[in-house]
Amino acid sequence: MERHYTWQDPAPLADRVKDSDGLTYLQRMLDNGDRPPMASTLDFWLDAVGEGWTRWRGRPGQWAMNPIGSIHGGYAASLLDTALACAVHSTLDRGEAYTTLEFKVNLVRGLRPDAGEVVCESRIVHRGRRTGTAEAQLFDARGKLAAHGTTTCLIVPL
Repeated sequence: MERHYTWQDPAPLADRVKDSDGLTYLQRMLDNGDRPPMASTLDFWLDAVGEGWTRWRGRPGQWAMNPIGSIHGGYAASLLDTALACAVHSTLDRGEAYTTLEFKVNLVRGLRPDAGEVVCESRIVHRGRRTGTAEAQLFDARGKLAAHGTTTCLIVPL
């Protein structure tokens, strides 16, 4: 079997982060259909964004299977990590950046290769001067909870 996909040069997307606040940046990313290479590789994309929250969608397939026949937990972890960090990102002022200090994932239901489209929703829990925390939930195509997680991000000046 083969899998083919394309991705965008990440440099222009990364350069734009300096030019706007976090919500404007993510909204522009959504409006333009931009995806960082990681999202293209794992076939997930930003679906909606607001201040302090995001919604992502994805299509895991056979290419993401582990040896026991289900979707590898790393797929869920990557999607959750992205959604969690972007919930924090949506609260940033111009001139601020973040880096993930830690994140935790709970896998509660296995995803199958024929699972269809998954949805990951994240929201900010706390936004302080130096840290932000967020939580997210990942749902399978039937709307059943597959995983959930939390993050703590360090907020720093650019």
